[in-house]
Amino acid sequence: MKLKSLLYQLYERKLASGLDPNRIPRHIGVILDGNRRWARAVGSPTAHGHRKGADKIADLLSWCADVGVEVVTLWMLSTDNLARSKTEIAALLDIICTAVADIADDGRWQLRVVGALDLLPDAAAKEISAAQERNRERVSSGVVVNVAIGYGGRHEIMDAIRAYLRHAEAAGKTLAEVAETITDRDIGENLYTAGLPDPDLVIRTSGEQRLGGFLLWQSVHSEYYFCEAYWPDFRRVDFLRALRDFGQRERRMGR
Repeated sequence: MKLKSLLYQLYERKLASGLDPNRIPRHIGVILDGNRRWARAVGSPTAHGHRKGADKIADLLSWCADVGVEVVTLWMLSTDNLARSKTEIAALLDIICTAVADIADDGRWQLRVVGALDLLPDAAAKEISAAQERNRERVSSGVVVNVAIGYGGRHEIMDAIRAYLRHAEAAGKTLAEVAETITDRDIGENLYTAGLPDPDLVIRTSGEQRLGGFLLWQSVHSEYYFCEAYWPDFRRVDFLRALRDFGQRERRMGR
């Protein structure tokens, strides 16, 4: 076992040393998938899987900071997830609130909440908002960590269009003028992630090979990496492999 651990460490170091610092993604989006299946596989309650997944977040953020990633977006709760049983959602929201508070109070991360908090129970929405406000007052540098809660890509785009239309109305524009002049930049400036670079790399764990609505607008030129490991089992070596794979790709950016 000791030899296996040593070999693993050597392999990890080799992966890390082989990364090109000029080909590190600025923004990584992560779909934290597989918590429930991990729990089933080990014979534990679903909530245990969610807790193990939440515990993995601190590791990921440290790995990102170590290699120079500037922005991380974590999909923690989708709009579709809200259709699960009230018991599971209540337990999951409790875990999410604790995880968000940990990120906010760590001191190394700039926390941003992206999603529709109005879809959540009032108590959870207030707790998450309070964590974001605490962080804003205390932290002014470090990796930007977007926590996507009550998030759906279609919902985000609809919110962006609504926000733009409100701005246009306030500026005295007619609907006809808006229809003739609206641009993709107008939509982009009203997305939850406005002002941040689009994700260069999107990682999804658990072996599922689909986006499921994650950062639909922003990921048009992203590279995707699908990892077989369930999120609670995601290791630094898996992260480094994703970065190695990204660094070897030729990014065409739609050209």
